[in-house]
Amino acid sequence: MGSSVFSSLLLVALFSILLNNAAAHPKHQAPRRSASHNYKDALTKSILYFEGQRSGKLPPNQRVTWRKDSGLSDGSAMHVDLVGGYYDAGDNVKFGFPMAFTTTMLSWSVIEFGGLMKSELQNAREAIKWSTDYLLKATAHPDTIYVQVGDANKDHACWERPEDMDTPRTVVKIDKNNPGTEVAAETAAALAAASLVFRRTDRTYSKLLATRAIRVFAFANKYRGAYSTTLKSYVCPFYCDFSGYQDELLWGAAWLHKATKNPMYLNYIKQNGLTLGADEGDNTFGWDNKHVGARILLSKAFLVQKVQSLHDYKGQSDNFICSLIPQSQYTPGGLLFKMDDSNMQYVTSTSFLLVTYAKYLTTSQKVVNCGGSIVTPRKLRTLAKQQVDYLLGDNPLKMSYMVGYGPRYPQRIHHRGSSLPSIASHPSKIQCTAGFTVMKSQSPNPNTLIGAVVGGPDGKDRFPDQRSDYFQSEPATYINAPLVGSLAYLAHSFGQL
Repeated sequence: MGSSVFSSLLLVALFSILLNNAAAHPKHQAPRRSASHNYKDALTKSILYFEGQRSGKLPPNQRVTWRKDSGLSDGSAMHVDLVGGYYDAGDNVKFGFPMAFTTTMLSWSVIEFGGLMKSELQNAREAIKWSTDYLLKATAHPDTIYVQVGDANKDHACWERPEDMDTPRTVVKIDKNNPGTEVAAETAAALAAASLVFRRTDRTYSKLLATRAIRVFAFANKYRGAYSTTLKSYVCPFYCDFSGYQDELLWGAAWLHKATKNPMYLNYIKQNGLTLGADEGDNTFGWDNKHVGARILLSKAFLVQKVQSLHDYKGQSDNFICSLIPQSQYTPGGLLFKMDDSNMQYVTSTSFLLVTYAKYLTTSQKVVNCGGSIVTPRKLRTLAKQQVDYLLGDNPLKMSYMVGYGPRYPQRIHHRGSSLPSIASHPSKIQCTAGFTVMKSQSPNPNTLIGAVVGGPDGKDRFPDQRSDYFQSEPATYINAPLVGSLAYLAHSFGQL
């Protein structure tokens, strides 16, 4: 037996042990009638979180009431209207790249599992529309996208509420002369995915989103260049794109194929898939690298819609599943661990891909073959549930990493608005640097940002709950977005919805 074959079989055996260990304990069982968590409650809170991240003029039905209007002159530096959208994490900058990815993943969550969401479906749609309304503003002018509002370096030099912010609201754009293919193609993906969300409820809005997505993707594809190069001083090191823009082009084309059914996008994928990295071995899915997501999405066209020309995407998706086998990438407590900085984003994105791919496999009556060992859709769902359960409190610290869920959760999250007194309790302005006294203190945040999921524990399951530790204690929109889909699936599976 060759060493590579032996290693493969050994890894599969370890994977089986991991799954069998999960199945041996009731709290890790594959979906049955009794649940160890209130997934419906977690779903409600995971969507509510987005209201705490809103920028702009807040609506009368705003539920996170300690937040008030902010950024009402955004865009004025370039005489455009860029009011609205989301703050990406714990600061007061609007970064277009992660905002677009958040929108794509919220939309995918609704596309796959919105039918299970019941009363939460409308809240999910509103979370998406808050972003797409902004993205439509940011793409209003042809061959131009406004990709950022705020100067991150100056913003980070202050610790102030978004309602108080007086740092420069610098407007950053890409155009023909300063291209940014990654952010343009991701924006196209977001608009296309969202067009599917609104297709049945608001056909006019859906058509507007799809038409804009077509135009934005054409711009992304025609004027190629890395935004991390042209806009380096603004977007790096915050949201530098390290994976190149090829993954976003494939991802964007996949969403336009799904949203428009125009054969030109299928032809584009067939002709360019390999040069855009469809078969690369990168298996980390997040705001930077979309290859895995594109492979899973395109595998559906083959598995469910029987598009034979996309046959290879099933094999590439299977490779991703098999890449989750080695136990070396899990913490002692069982959490998938990809990197120190905001690791929970990879937990939530991977869990979503697991339940989504399991859905496609079940529909097509297919399985995954990892080195001769069969991995069933049920096993994928078991692993996804195990990861979500860890996030919600089944971990060595018995800590929920979702704020406001369960009896014990992070108290000192790295988030300006949550950590400083609300406008209602402290109407007078808190100056730029005055807030750092609070940031460095050990006092719990006075405003609970319900539903926020933080970066999470380190590779040894430790979590210090320190506000200054943005690697572990900062929540972000792109951590929550894919979790919405997984929680909807789990809540439905356990009869909670």
